[in-house]
Amino acid sequence: MDRRTFVKASAAVAAGAAALAVGRLGAPAPARAQAAASRTLRLIPHAGLADLDPISHADDVVRNAALLVWDTLYGIDRALKPQRQMVEAEEVSAQGRTWTFRLRDGLKFHDGEPVRARDAVASINRWAARDSMGATVKNIEDELAAVDDRTFRWRLKIPFPRLLVALGKISPPCCFVMPERIAATDAFQDIADYVGSGPMRFVAADWEPGRRAAFAKFADHVPREEPASWLAGGKRIAVDRVEWIMISDPAAAAAAMRSGEADWWELVPPAFVPALRADRNLKVEISDPLGTVGLLMMNQLVPPFRDVRARRAVLMAVNQEDFMRAHVGDDTLWRPLPGFFAPGTPLYNEEGDEALRGPRRIDAAKALLAEAGYAGAPITMLVAQDIAASKVWGGVTADLLTHLGMTVDYVATNRSGLAARRAQGNWHVYPTAVAGVDCIDPTNASIRANGESAANGWADIPALEDAVGYWFDPDNTEEELAIARRLNKAALDQVVAAPLGFFLSHQAWRDTVSGITQGPLPFVWDVSKAP
Repeated sequence: MDRRTFVKASAAVAAGAAALAVGRLGAPAPARAQAAASRTLRLIPHAGLADLDPISHADDVVRNAALLVWDTLYGIDRALKPQRQMVEAEEVSAQGRTWTFRLRDGLKFHDGEPVRARDAVASINRWAARDSMGATVKNIEDELAAVDDRTFRWRLKIPFPRLLVALGKISPPCCFVMPERIAATDAFQDIADYVGSGPMRFVAADWEPGRRAAFAKFADHVPREEPASWLAGGKRIAVDRVEWIMISDPAAAAAAMRSGEADWWELVPPAFVPALRADRNLKVEISDPLGTVGLLMMNQLVPPFRDVRARRAVLMAVNQEDFMRAHVGDDTLWRPLPGFFAPGTPLYNEEGDEALRGPRRIDAAKALLAEAGYAGAPITMLVAQDIAASKVWGGVTADLLTHLGMTVDYVATNRSGLAARRAQGNWHVYPTAVAGVDCIDPTNASIRANGESAANGWADIPALEDAVGYWFDPDNTEEELAIARRLNKAALDQVVAAPLGFFLSHQAWRDTVSGITQGPLPFVWDVSKAP
């Protein structure tokens, strides 16, 4: 796949690097302690882990942790293709309406029980209750049932050729396989048991929600023989334990990296990249060539954003350069994004981008906002302070809304607090960032407009959903780009969300760590650590 190439950020040392001084120093640790430390990989994730139900909490940080604990039937590889994971083989009928799946032999849950077909069936049902693509399949389902302990069958009313894409997709919620008794939990309620099917066990006793989490290697995991490739292939764990150390202060996180208290930093804020690059014990590289997409989400269930004219007013006033430079700074690492598909991917297009081109039309936006009936009521904006991009964009968004004459109720919170408030519905707007890999096709949550099943903001635009439906139609596989163009234009016209731009980010790790690959999340398989 062709991808747009960006020039790497400058390696000049930033002023104030002395503030990133080495942390706690002491006498050399005994050899036994050093050996134990080498078997523990300490990661600073991009946000605090306050929840661990990957179905009821469809956030990236939850998905990332869940991928250690639960496995999937299929997995997307780095070529963005679904590959068999827990499945040994599948058959599809000549009419394309019946799929029969056989699980690999020897799969076990962390409690020692074998993974059975009925576990897969229950897990699919729970996942489909919260996932838009899963719900699409459910709407055309005749029957989903276990045939025997290793075989299950999915009969559909009409063909659905993208079924393996749905089962293997990387965007949350993923179709994780849980024991039947756990998968029976209502999809809108949190599970209370974290027995998994993946390469690591969740160490519940060591969990401090929002602060620390730990995962231990599962000795009975049977990896696939193929090399690991993102969510696909053999997930071989080369350490005994992975610890997530959640440090919301980036200066403290940088100090932990330089002192050796942490081994790997998933997402380094741009301002800290030059100083970390200057440390000979650290390696700093672009984390994911597919980058990140910035979005401004608006709650379409409440005024004023229930009226498309209010959403269009915001879109007219957005200056992506303001958002990108405030967070990224380096102009070689970002670009404008006139739509909802990640640059460099096959379906990227700029159809309908007129609203994002040219100078900002503040006066026209104010007039449109008045037409929508806005008369000064407070606009509740949620801002996650523990996510660097969101924190910076909160200020830019507040300035934008103020220039439009809106009264801003600025709610500073953290990721988990934002998620809780967001679920309650008593908010109007929030800035966020999503992985570029989540924006490669029409399953992209930022353009779905299927009401209650849509992303936060709950856009309900039947015409837009009809366009998405064409992509699922097997007769339209040769027209994918044309379908994507129609979707991009419709999503901009209806302002499902306001695009804020596209940018690349960095990750950092100590030189004692090896095996780290580029991708949209920290893949720990095959990552090792020297004493």
